[in-house]
Amino acid sequence: MGDRPCTTLALAKRRRGCRCNPARPTGAARDRGVEGWGLRLSVRSVRDLASVEGAAWDALDHGGSPFLEHGFLRALELSRSIGARTGWDPHYLLAEIDDPESGADSALVGALACFRKDHSYGEYIFDFAWASASARAGIPYYPKLVVAAPMTPASGPRLLLHPAYGADLGRRVEAALVDAARELADELDCHSIHWLFTTEQEQQRLLEHGFLPRETFQYHFHNREYADFEHFLAGLTSRKRKQIRKERARAQASVDAIDFVPGTELADDDLSALDRYYRRTTELHGGHAYLRPGFFARLRETAPHRMGFVRARRGGTTIAGALFLEGQRGLFGRYWGCDEDVELLHFELAYYQGMDRCIAQRLPLFEAGAQGEHKLLRGFEPTRTFSSHWIRHEGLQRSVGRFLAEERRSMPHLLRELEQLLPYRSKDDAGE
Repeated sequence: MGDRPCTTLALAKRRRGCRCNPARPTGAARDRGVEGWGLRLSVRSVRDLASVEGAAWDALDHGGSPFLEHGFLRALELSRSIGARTGWDPHYLLAEIDDPESGADSALVGALACFRKDHSYGEYIFDFAWASASARAGIPYYPKLVVAAPMTPASGPRLLLHPAYGADLGRRVEAALVDAARELADELDCHSIHWLFTTEQEQQRLLEHGFLPRETFQYHFHNREYADFEHFLAGLTSRKRKQIRKERARAQASVDAIDFVPGTELADDDLSALDRYYRRTTELHGGHAYLRPGFFARLRETAPHRMGFVRARRGGTTIAGALFLEGQRGLFGRYWGCDEDVELLHFELAYYQGMDRCIAQRLPLFEAGAQGEHKLLRGFEPTRTFSSHWIRHEGLQRSVGRFLAEERRSMPHLLRELEQLLPYRSKDDAGE
C-alpha cells in the first residue's frame, strides 16, 4: 500500500537528496549528523512488509524471538489475519541512515511494528477495565496504538535495533522511533500507546520516555541444562514425579505414535489439521479465531525453519497436534487441538513434548502460551512479563498510574504464593 511521507527525526547538516519533507531535528544529530559522520537518520512508515527486504528486517536484533521476524509478520499479512477489517491495522516504522553525498541506499538501523486498534482482543495484557472506566467517564479510549507481536503472548524486543552499531547510535535510533510512535499516534487519532511483552530493559528505557511500567506474569519452563526429561523429573518431589510419569504413559498408550514434524517437511494434510484444530479449540473455549484460513500454509512458505508440528496418530490418521515455533531464545507452543478428546493427550503434546524438545535442543526456555495455573504442577514457573503504557488523557493517565503502582506492590506477594505450588524439591527433600 506504499509509504506515507516520512518524518525526519534527526537531520545532518546536509539535506540534499532527502526523499521526504524534513521535520524537527532532535538531539546532537541536529548539528553533527549521526555519530558525527554527516549521515542522516530518518524514520518513515510503510503499511506492509512487502517492500522491506526480509534479510534487512531480520538483521535487526529480535532477541531470538520469531514473532516479529519478517516471515511471521508476512504470513499474517498474506493470510489477511492482520490488515483491513481485522482490528490489527499495521504501520511499520523504519529508521534508516543514509549519506546524502554518496547516493548509497539507505541502511535499515531500527524498526517498530505498530498496529492501530479499535479493540483490545488478542493482546493478552488486558486493559478492558481501563477502557470500561474510560467509557463511563466519557473519555475516548479507542483507537489505540499497540507495539506488539499480533495475537501472540510471547516476550521479546519491540524496539528492533541493528546490533552492529554502537550504543550512542542505538540510543538515538531508539529515541527517534519512540518519537515517531508518538507522532504516528497523533496522525491516527490514537488515544493511547501500549508496548506489550517488552523486555525488562526496554521497559526501563521506555520509563525514561514517559511510559508507565506494568508487570504481569506467565508460566514458563526454564531449562536448567537438563540432560533429558528424566533429569528434569529427578528435581521434582516423589509424588509429582510419579504423577507426570503416569500422565505421559497413559497419553502415549492411547495413540499409536507421536512424532515431531519440522516445518520443511509439513504436508498439506498437516496444515489442514492445524487449521482445523485451531478453529475447533477456539470454538470450544469461546475464543476469537484471529488467524484466517491459510495462515499456516503461508507460514510454511515464509518461515518453515521456525515451525514444528507435534502430532499424535492412530490407525495412520492424525487425531491431535500442536504447533511450535522455535528461535534462539526458546521454544514457543501454539495452537493445540484435536479431532477427538483423549484424556491427558493435551498435556503430552502441548507441554511434555515441548519440554522434551526444549531439553534436546538445549534451548533455555519453553513458553506454552498465556495463563493456566495447571502448568505450575508440571514445572512451569511464574515468570514476570513487562509492558509500557501512555494515555493521552492526563486524568486517565494518572488513574492508570495509581492502579499500576498498586498492582506492582502486590506482584511479589502473588508470585511467592504461586511458587509454593511448584513441584520442585526443596533442600529438605533432597533425600527423596
